[in-house]
Order: sequence, then C-alpha cells, then structure tokens
Amino acid sequence: MKFKIYNADGSFNREVEYADIPVFEGDKGVQAVKEVVVAQAANARLGTHSTLTRGEVRGGGKKPWKQKGTGRARQGSTRSPVWTGGGVVFGPKPRDYSKKINAKVKSLAFQRAFFDRAIAGEIDIIEKLEVPNAKTKALNGVVTKIAPKGKVLIVDTKLDDASSRAARNLARVATTEASNLNTTELCRYGRILLTSSAMDAVVSRLKGA
Repeated sequence: MKFKIYNADGSFNREVEYADIPVFEGDKGVQAVKEVVVAQAANARLGTHSTLTRGEVRGGGKKPWKQKGTGRARQGSTRSPVWTGGGVVFGPKPRDYSKKINAKVKSLAFQRAFFDRAIAGEIDIIEKLEVPNAKTKALNGVVTKIAPKGKVLIVDTKLDDASSRAARNLARVATTEASNLNTTELCRYGRILLTSSAMDAVVSRLKGA
C-alpha cells in the first residue's frame, strides 16, 4: 500500500510502499468499526445527569387546600409533577453508559478503519513535525499545503510543547500521539497526517505487535 511522503515544510517528496498493513475484502470488520465507535462514544459519557422525583423535592408536605368545597381540583402536594417546581416523572438519574468491547474486535476495527482511510488516500506521512518557536502560522502553512480543507489529525510518537501549542489555535487541526490513536479518530477527521516515526508505530500496532 502506497503513501505520500511530505517534507517538514509540507512540500511533496515521494511515495513509499508499506507492505505490512492488513488488507480487507468485502464487509469484514465494518460492523466492528461501528461497534467500537459507538462504545467509545458511550464510554466518554459522564452519566452524571440527575433530576428530583416528587419524593426528593423539598417541601410540599402540607395539602395546599382542603379536598372538597373550593371548586378547584383536588391536590395533595405542591411537589406533584403537574406543579411548577414539582418533581420530574421518569427523569434521568446517574448511570453508567460504558460498553465493553472485546480486544480482538477493537483491534479488527482499528485495522479496518485505517485500511479504509488509506485506500481512500486520506492518510499522508510527513517526515518530521517542526514548528519554529511554536508559531501557529508556521504549522498552518504546512498543514494547508498538504490538506487545504477539512479537519486534520496530526499524529506523532511524542508531541512536544511547540507542536501542541501551535495546533491549539487551529480550529480544524487536532493532535494525538500514535499510542493513543483510536478508531473513532480515524473515522472523525477528513485527513490523517502521521510523522514517519508515528507511521512505524501505527504499523506495528496494525500487525498486533
């Protein structure tokens, strides 16, 4: 599988063949990608939302008016759900949304997602990520040469402070380290830009090392 290699300044250099990337045919792994993306989104939910039932709302112990003779509908408490400030019926309560995913399924999903993006020509390699003085303008110039439009994910083996600070001010650019790259990120961004060292680390993960 061939990938385009760019110089540190964003200019095109050459194409390189990577033979160790798993190849897929048909729909193998597609369902795994869906399951992993859904699970990772669910695992990111805090689940801390909470509302009060009528039994938990403060006050309302006294009957607001007598049962008969007022001409009004009978009421037993001002904390009833039909009252303003009353309890909530079937409202959300704290819960755990996390889903468990088998390690083999997670690995298959990562391999399939990477393969699909590579086949589509949406993964490129930059020899080295260099950002002089952590300048956002410098990083933006390099990224724009390689990917003029869309959201871009920059992957390096270890991100330095200069790269992180430079990318922070670019709304369409995000950064991550090769060891943290996951299936959701491979699916979310329009272009994946890996450094040469990050590509070697990812290929090692793809092979199951």
